[in-house]
Amino acid sequence: MTYGDGVGKTVPELKMRMEDPENGDYVKLRGGGSDDEEEEGSPQAGCSIGSVTSVWFWVKLISLLACVAVLAFVIIKWIGPFLIEKELIPFIIWVRSTFSIPMLALLLFASVALFPSILLPSSPSMWMAGLTFGYGKGFLLIISAASIGVTLPFLIGHLFLHKMQEWLKQYPKKAAILRAAGEGTWFHQFQAVTLIRVSPFPYMIYNYCALATGVHYGPYILGSLVGMVPEIFVSIYTGIMLRTLAVASDKRHGLSAMEIVVNVLGFCATASATIVCTIYAKKKLSAMQSEEAAETS
Repeated sequence: MTYGDGVGKTVPELKMRMEDPENGDYVKLRGGGSDDEEEEGSPQAGCSIGSVTSVWFWVKLISLLACVAVLAFVIIKWIGPFLIEKELIPFIIWVRSTFSIPMLALLLFASVALFPSILLPSSPSMWMAGLTFGYGKGFLLIISAASIGVTLPFLIGHLFLHKMQEWLKQYPKKAAILRAAGEGTWFHQFQAVTLIRVSPFPYMIYNYCALATGVHYGPYILGSLVGMVPEIFVSIYTGIMLRTLAVASDKRHGLSAMEIVVNVLGFCATASATIVCTIYAKKKLSAMQSEEAAETS
């Protein structure tokens, strides 16, 4: 409330609050007007802002899910069958008619073993191994070739050891995780290398940087093979799924309801396990990085 002072000016009301001074209370004078109104209205304003933000979050989430659903429907309905019929099936027929099974196994082994050394991805070769040989033989083929694929860059790294060490010094924060793999006991190095392989860190770069961090070959090769197991199974499963889709696209064949359910559940389980392993590896690497930073400081 305000009062006029007779000159045309407005004087704000002074409010007085008296409490018992014996109990440690106080007397407070304050001006009335807009400040009080702002203090009284601020909780309501905060609630309204929070509700608007919450509604906007759900709107964006629903819109995103709708877009993903539409995109998935388009891929499943038109793009997927077109690519399978025009690209995948002719490619599979060409491979099987051109190469014998032993020759194809040799080519896939060589690609998985040599491609990491020249910084080329070997995932398509892993898909082809799963498509042709399945889980058992495909896994043995890939894991044996991958042991060579991670060993060659480790040995070639001797030629660029000083350059790699200088590069790691230029990026201390990014190299802290890699340096953690080269310290501690044998088991600590094995654990760190395994986590780096499971994490989304570019494995082809780590193949050449590993030697510069001081990691020994024993924990490096074992940790690399163990850490690559999830990726290998995902690649093999991808190849098997491609083969299943190619068979299902043939008009003379079809997938039963049970086969569709099994394939969908298998894909979800494989994707979920890969995501969980990746998240766990990232958390463990962050914890190791924090421990190393605390020890150095």
